[in-house]
Amino acid sequence: MVTSTMTGTGTDSYVVERRVARVHRYHWPAIQLNVWMIVMLAASLLIIGVFGSFIGIQQQLDLFVPWYFAYFITVSSLTVAFITLLLWLIAQRRLLPAIVIIGAFVLFVLWLVGLIVVSIELWGPAGSVSANCNNLVYNSVSEGNNQATLAWLEQRSICQQWQAVFAFGLIGDIFLLWLIVMAVQVFYDDA
Repeated sequence: MVTSTMTGTGTDSYVVERRVARVHRYHWPAIQLNVWMIVMLAASLLIIGVFGSFIGIQQQLDLFVPWYFAYFITVSSLTVAFITLLLWLIAQRRLLPAIVIIGAFVLFVLWLVGLIVVSIELWGPAGSVSANCNNLVYNSVSEGNNQATLAWLEQRSICQQWQAVFAFGLIGDIFLLWLIVMAVQVFYDDA
């Protein structure tokens, strides 16, 4: 704060105060942040696409749609919205580590719940996706230009999509943990 006193003619005087606004800027590692965003967008969009496809398949077969399909689609959509918020804050030069830490932690917990549910469905008790894939798909290969081969290819695709959802869910959770560590480092580097 700068203070100056000005006096005019006679006995009147006045004080002018100027305040210098100081905005603290954090220095984020650009390459790491960009890689994080690209990988998280890929993971989120893959999960949205796969579970959206599964919902369509379940509805076409008149089967019950499990709650975790919609749950993981919602969590992935929130992740895309979080990345959009981060991009907007970066453009405004207002990306604060506290915002990133809180948002990444909340998403980490949500992704972890989704990962646990997918793990239980994939490798859980008897009748799991992995057991069905091993029995019905991987142990009986079908060849030829017929409907049985087409059905086998579709079943194999569904099994591979389940594996991809688990893999990208795990990658997403690890990358959210990495973002928390990165934000803490940015905070302490500028302190």
